[in-house]
Amino acid sequence: MTDPSTAFDPRTTLARPDLAAQALEGCVRAEAFRAVEPMRCAVPVADIHADAGKGSERIDQLLHGEIFDVLEQRGGRVWGQARRDGTVGWMDAVVLVAHRGLPTRRVSSVKSDLPLNALTDDASDAEIGAFEGDPVTVAETLLGVPHALGARSSVETDCSGLVQQALFACGLAGPRRSHEQAELGVAVSRDQARRGDIVVWLNDAGHSWTGHSAFMLDETRVIHATGFHGAVTVEAFAEADARYLADGFEPAVFRRL
Repeated sequence: MTDPSTAFDPRTTLARPDLAAQALEGCVRAEAFRAVEPMRCAVPVADIHADAGKGSERIDQLLHGEIFDVLEQRGGRVWGQARRDGTVGWMDAVVLVAHRGLPTRRVSSVKSDLPLNALTDDASDAEIGAFEGDPVTVAETLLGVPHALGARSSVETDCSGLVQQALFACGLAGPRRSHEQAELGVAVSRDQARRGDIVVWLNDAGHSWTGHSAFMLDETRVIHATGFHGAVTVEAFAEADARYLADGFEPAVFRRL
């Protein structure tokens, strides 16, 4: 019989052979199951790492007000899952506080002291439910923001983080990684691609990052966060496409929300 655990992605499933979230009992194999403790990010941005060591790879970030469901504490570190995008990893316990109630406001400006999409109770911020209308317009406000792997904020971001945050600002589902974003919406062809379509060059080489994500700015240009340029930038699709294909990425797929 197939082990049901094999059906789950460990990057987004709060389970290890020795310990798993109580909600997963009967779905995955583990020596013990335990209830999570919801905690909330109390700093503007906090890193989530792949392993318990502080020097391990950064795989995601938590924004102010976002919930992290803690399953294990080890020294000054906690292991759990980011509730907003599902990433499983390790964080410094000191950046988290007990979760009490739900935030009522969302940061809608890139000029705020907190990053775009941070959650607050500040009356000066936008009400949750009052969203932007165009993800590309949101992405354009982030032009020049430095590129950094594992980042997903208006302070610094990677490619899929830019797409995710632009979608969040519009009240749309924003998965964290490129292979997940390549499943959003419906497929369109290159000659149909237009402003607002998501472009993904997949490249699942067995590491945390599964490709490169961008938005079509118009029929011939993309807006994306790229290590090649070091920031969020606008680039001709043909130039970006040639570079990623030369680097071994799969041909681009286009998704319309």
